[in-house]
Amino acid sequence: MVSHTITAMFTRFSVGLRLSLVVCLSAAAAFAQSTVPRTMRVDYYHTGNATQEMFSVDRAMIEPLSWPGHLSKAIDDTNLGKYLFEVRERRTNRMLYSRGFASIYGEWETTDEAKTVNRTFHESLRFPEPPAPVQILLKKRDGNNAFREVWSTMIDPRDLFVDRSKPSPPSPLIEIQKSGDSAAKVDFLILGDGYTVQELKKFETDARRLAEILFSTPPFKERRKDFNVWALCPPAAESGISRPSTGIHRASPLGATYDAFGSERYILTFDNRAFRTVAQFAPYEFVEILTNTRTYGGGGIHNLYGTVAVDSAQAPYVFVHEFGHHFAGLADEYYTSPVAYASPTVKVEPWEPNATALLEAKDLKWKDLIEADTPVPTAWLKAEFEKHSREYQNRRAKIRAENRPEEEMEALFRENREFEAKLFGQEKHRGKVGAFEGAMYEVKGYYRPEIDCIMFTRSPAFCAVCRRAIERVIDLYAGP
Repeated sequence: MVSHTITAMFTRFSVGLRLSLVVCLSAAAAFAQSTVPRTMRVDYYHTGNATQEMFSVDRAMIEPLSWPGHLSKAIDDTNLGKYLFEVRERRTNRMLYSRGFASIYGEWETTDEAKTVNRTFHESLRFPEPPAPVQILLKKRDGNNAFREVWSTMIDPRDLFVDRSKPSPPSPLIEIQKSGDSAAKVDFLILGDGYTVQELKKFETDARRLAEILFSTPPFKERRKDFNVWALCPPAAESGISRPSTGIHRASPLGATYDAFGSERYILTFDNRAFRTVAQFAPYEFVEILTNTRTYGGGGIHNLYGTVAVDSAQAPYVFVHEFGHHFAGLADEYYTSPVAYASPTVKVEPWEPNATALLEAKDLKWKDLIEADTPVPTAWLKAEFEKHSREYQNRRAKIRAENRPEEEMEALFRENREFEAKLFGQEKHRGKVGAFEGAMYEVKGYYRPEIDCIMFTRSPAFCAVCRRAIERVIDLYAGP
């Protein structure tokens, strides 16, 4: 962490934002320039517990590459994320850049652990390098899901403590797919963790294989030309990543680990600095981390990253499912699997585009996709599903508790999927958009748009509401 002296200097900073094209109509004349700005990153510490939080600057730096984004699409209007940051010109208070996001802290604060201890997480904000001072505002949703300011800091890009060093890349950048100039495309970066020098060719093969799976899934299939895809893999000293529940610990380059928040299948990296240090050598807006492991697992956090255990038989499903979280802020629609998060005391309308509390049926966020003869809420074979799911979860927990071969878990996944496909085939409203109770880890009170979706089960497809949400995010980054 920076010294008290440097911290004091950071409080005097202000961060500006150099934009070369139109940011918004009012900002266009003042900030249009002919050159592409570099990428600025502010790293900070996020500390607290279930009831309070604090923020402090770690460092401000200029990344090695130019800003990859479209400068005329700098303002985020998607209303996604638990948090939102804004970059405002200090002199005029004009908004220059904004993005919604979620965070590891935002998930951790809902766990039981957060009720009794404090923890600190390292986080980052990235935006086009400014020519003049700006103010960074960090906002968080309140109990009604409205954004409220929780932190503010000033940073001046010309300050002598802004890090402009030029480190060497950890490995060569691999071009998986180049569809055009980064400014007009979604830049998607695939990172590898737990691959040794001898396994780097395997990483490239894995990255290309999973990219093809993503682009065989609508709507990514139809919008493939809107993406550039890159890959980077810093070599690891040992093969694989940490899995503490079985006594496995690895010093992998990105720090990815199973057992996040005590969930054996949840893979995250808590080493944000290591992650950003590697990622900065590629143009990127979205990231998926491939872990060189077979045990089923993955994770996804909106506008942070997604993860997947690349050699699991379920990797194709997990890769796309977790990318849905990361890319479009999609909610988990399942509700019978154990999770580490506590249930909300009051249900409010979720910000996630594919879940609803159905507080006002007439204002349902996807009502335009519902046919006139489809009732809301929409009945489905919920009791039958839940009975089978309880038995399935017990068998799944026993396989993990006894540390039995991964083949047994994979066979159980296939068996369960066969049951679900058969059950859903009997549904009256199969393939129709409605409001089906059971979503966001809750048996009652939250509803999903369709009987099935890749965000609910191991379905191969997104529902209509999720597809629309994904396309909206693509439109935020790609195009003229």
